Amino acid sequence: MKVVLITGASSGIGRAAALLFSERGYTVYAGARRTERMRDLIEKGIHTLPLDVTDSDSCERFISAALKGAGHIDVLVNSAGYGAYGPIEAVALDKARSQLEVNVFGAMRMAQLCLPHLRESGGRIIHIGSAGGRSVTPFGGWYHASKYALEALTDAMRMELKGSGVEVVLLEPGGVHSAWGGITADHLRVAGRGTVYERDCDEMAAVYRAVYREDNPILTSPERVAHRIVRAAQVRRPRARYLFGFGAHTLVGLHAILPSRAYDRLMTRVFTSSAVRKFAEQKENRQA
Repeated sequence: MKVVLITGASSGIGRAAALLFSERGYTVYAGARRTERMRDLIEKGIHTLPLDVTDSDSCERFISAALKGAGHIDVLVNSAGYGAYGPIEAVALDKARSQLEVNVFGAMRMAQLCLPHLRESGGRIIHIGSAGGRSVTPFGGWYHASKYALEALTDAMRMELKGSGVEVVLLEPGGVHSAWGGITADHLRVAGRGTVYERDCDEMAAVYRAVYREDNPILTSPERVAHRIVRAAQVRRPRARYLFGFGAHTLVGLHAILPSRAYDRLMTRVFTSSAVRKFAEQKENRQA
């Protein structure tokens, strides 16, 4: 039976992936800091363990437990991550380091520790990146920096591991239905408070709350992302990248083809209160 290790499995994409892999017959080791949020996964036969990807000892214990229980590792899914938005000028550097520590170094730490075992099994590493790793929005600088870094590191790993039998895959979803938008909005308001960016941060926070509401059908579900993850784990020759979901192709395409200042103007106009009102009006018109 194939064995998959999943980080950030207490919610969102990681949780959905753990459930789907289990349904497909994999032995699943799901890790997260808040193990109490994974109690129901145990009923599905999923092994839940504490995991803090910023702590090397925690990562080693997690992997050792999987090896002791299953004897091998076939797939690593690096899903742990978050978005701490705010003006680059106003975000304390310790907060920025925390963002990079989880989204970048946490993923690389797990990859380094798992690679010797993945070579033996001819396994796969699947990083959960973002369309935000190839495009930028205002006040997301530190988050985008982490996802751009993950892009570069994934490309380098893919080249370095050629011929090893280990495949390295990057998923780049657009907007995903999760608590991410609300958390991002909260970070924006806190980071902007008392600064020259306060009004802009409040407006952008309102946009995120409007778009990432629970009843918005255009967002990509975590389950859909999970299906892409499982497919990337199972197909004989996976793509290097999977770009998909709400806004993904549009954002990446515009960032690639527009002159830089034209893209800047567009993004600045999108994240305004007027954009929120227009979004709400369109929703009301569809319901009428």
